[in-house]
Amino acid sequence: MANAPKANAVVGQSGGPTGVINASLVGIIEEAQKHPEIRTVFGAIHAVAGMVKDDFIDLTKLSPETLEVVAASPSSAIGTSRDKPDAEYCAKILEVFKKRDIRYFFYIGGNDSANTAHILNKMADQISYDIRAFHIPKTVDNDLLVTDHCPGFGTAAKFEACALTGDDLDNRALPGVKIDVIMGRHAGFLTAATVLGKTRDDDGPHLVYVPERPIPMDKFLADVDAVLKKLNRCVVTVSEGICDGDGQTWAKKLARQAETDAHGNIQLSGTGALADFFAAQVKAALGVKRVRADTFGYLQRSFPGIQSPVDVEEARRCGREAVRLAMTEDNGSVAIRRIADGPDYAVELFRTELSSVAEKTKPMPDEFINADGNGITEAFVKYAMPLVGDLPRTEYLGGRPRV
Repeated sequence: MANAPKANAVVGQSGGPTGVINASLVGIIEEAQKHPEIRTVFGAIHAVAGMVKDDFIDLTKLSPETLEVVAASPSSAIGTSRDKPDAEYCAKILEVFKKRDIRYFFYIGGNDSANTAHILNKMADQISYDIRAFHIPKTVDNDLLVTDHCPGFGTAAKFEACALTGDDLDNRALPGVKIDVIMGRHAGFLTAATVLGKTRDDDGPHLVYVPERPIPMDKFLADVDAVLKKLNRCVVTVSEGICDGDGQTWAKKLARQAETDAHGNIQLSGTGALADFFAAQVKAALGVKRVRADTFGYLQRSFPGIQSPVDVEEARRCGREAVRLAMTEDNGSVAIRRIADGPDYAVELFRTELSSVAEKTKPMPDEFINADGNGITEAFVKYAMPLVGDLPRTEYLGGRPRV
């Protein structure tokens, strides 16, 4: 590989925000300033939408104090976009890159973002304009291939664990059925994380349903009924992408005029229809008087003050690693490999091909889901807890001996 060119860099944040995506942004800025090959780091306002409009800010002018606040802030500090660039769109971006002498492209996002970096890199090669394109992993869904886990998941998983700890205590105080719909279109990692705060044998969620396992309505109702007969209450978490027995999502069946984004994805998180539907089924079939349902929606990915220390540190490392790789490689995606677990948890970072991540998703492994398809195994807890960190301790006095 030829020596790294002396030129400018651009960084963009793409797709749904997370609680630590800004830590990756800061990692890129910090590391770039250590390499004289990179003169200025431009921040693209609203990702590719800003690139095509030549809408940038100079990130190298931010003070160290500001960078620390940015790294601790949720959501996307320079804005994001769900635009899916085609060849014409990318050609316009490359014209802007040439105008500003941008030869380093860092894109923080999910599988579609990896694909954008892949397309842009190939198009640049075709016109003999050397750019170094690197993808930095980001997604609360934790569904990217190759990497052990994704920055953003640990913090969102911590939110889920804390939220369900509180929700379960609420359900203890006023027993009934509570149904919570959690983000997760194709993968159930976030919904699975709702079990991480459980400390008592009868803690909820008592039932957990993920997209990897279809759930016919009669099975769902039978499961809820069994828990009610045992505990006189039931807390349920359901992935937004949960499917009926025929493999079609319940959300799609409910949506007569489903809203879709630029990638053709059905809008799932901005409506409470799925939660209300399941609640109505429980009321009608089981005659339960107190049935409540919530759709967690976008609170899950941009809640301040709840960053997982491991997650924010790894997100920052991934940003730094992308810059270091760009000094010797033409393109790639940063991935995480777990090299030690338990109290000695540790990871190493490595480069993988953009094509190995682009436009693909990873489901939850079978060993993370129980045989009945309505719960999460200890194997998942062991996998996820190092990414989440310490969780609040709680107490409930209602189960103590009466006097």
